[in-house]
Amino acid sequence: MSSSVFPTDTNLTTERLVLRPWAAGDIAAVLADARSAHWAADFPAEGDRVIAGFIAEQFADPTVSGHRLIIERETGQVVGSIGMMWPPSEGALEIGYGVVASRRGRGYATEATRALVAYALTLPEVHTVYADVESANPASIRVLEKAGLRRRSGDADIARFDTADANSHRS
Repeated sequence: MSSSVFPTDTNLTTERLVLRPWAAGDIAAVLADARSAHWAADFPAEGDRVIAGFIAEQFADPTVSGHRLIIERETGQVVGSIGMMWPPSEGALEIGYGVVASRRGRGYATEATRALVAYALTLPEVHTVYADVESANPASIRVLEKAGLRRRSGDADIARFDTADANSHRS
């Protein structure tokens, strides 16, 4: 069974992005439909509102939730969010992400996913990172493939991608 110790509140920096934990002010602004000068014009998307509500309900300190905002380093604008669904289950940790429509097609989701997967795999309780994606979402499937995850299972509706080497699953 996994412990309840959450990931640290570390910022993750890539070539073009900073992935930083949500702050209480971010959550309050999203839930109040307030606008921030540091948000892309189409942030937050619906998925970001859902995540903000989840964090607000589940965590007294949002920085330990495992969820992060995706920020363009060049502009300082929030362009999406990405997160780890903590705690892992039997060493497997689910991730999810979203980039606002105005910033799609730039590789941000792939860059953010690579960074979060690499970070997650350094956590002592995690040996596999996975994501479930709708089969009808080819853009998200490409993100996961480009980020190095492999399709392991699925049906007509949902496909599961993960980082595990088929021969190295630990139990």
